[in-house]
Amino acid sequence: MTAVILQLDAIGVSFDGFRALNALSLSIDAGELRCVIGPNGAGKTTMMDVITGKTRPDTGKAWFGGDVDLLRLREPQIAQAGIGRKFQKPTVYEQLSVWENLELSQRGERGVLAAMFARRDSAQADRIAAMLEQVRLQPLAGARAGTLSHGQKQWLEIGMLLMQEPQLLLLDEPVAGMTDEETERTAELFLSLVGKHSLMVVEHDMQFVATLAAGQGGDGQRRKVTVLHEGRVLAEGPLEQVQADPRVIEVYLGR
Repeated sequence: MTAVILQLDAIGVSFDGFRALNALSLSIDAGELRCVIGPNGAGKTTMMDVITGKTRPDTGKAWFGGDVDLLRLREPQIAQAGIGRKFQKPTVYEQLSVWENLELSQRGERGVLAAMFARRDSAQADRIAAMLEQVRLQPLAGARAGTLSHGQKQWLEIGMLLMQEPQLLLLDEPVAGMTDEETERTAELFLSLVGKHSLMVVEHDMQFVATLAAGQGGDGQRRKVTVLHEGRVLAEGPLEQVQADPRVIEVYLGR
């Protein structure tokens, strides 16, 4: 059986009487790539806030890796446990070079004291060089991060997350504002991570979702797409299945 990396059970979150999450239950397997879609206000961001410790739910349970109770941990502890989050707007150190951004991210996992006394060794340099190649920024290693295009900044931030070796990556609308070419290259990057990391991709670009969902999961079945609506799972399964669901067409795809 495939190990479950993330398990949400009956998660409920309310803000001033508004039910943002309504008994939301969801599980993601280790090494899986899961796309999550749904209309604005469906609860996608709140769900990620719960997973990363930014929001505490009123009800329910959240487990990571089978035995880590996420609801008992603070945000830094959850990041250290192996969950990385990428927000829609890229956040990089714009005055530093691309190389330095990746180097700083690698040091960060060692703690503050280690970062202060760290010395670049050949293994560290090799790892940064490999990451530059993976996110296709090798020719821009010495460029100041602030000079990168929007798409390149997104790739750099993804590289910074990967330097911390997360088991689960939460990616919020990663291709918003990208050109068609950048979107295509981002899909290739995400697909190259499948199996090495687990990915939850929240996205509105249905062509991008279709590209990611086209392959098979570790169980040999088509990759699942989860549709959220009004704080709960409305539908889940292969993309063609959820696209044909009358409820999904009514609340999301029909718009």
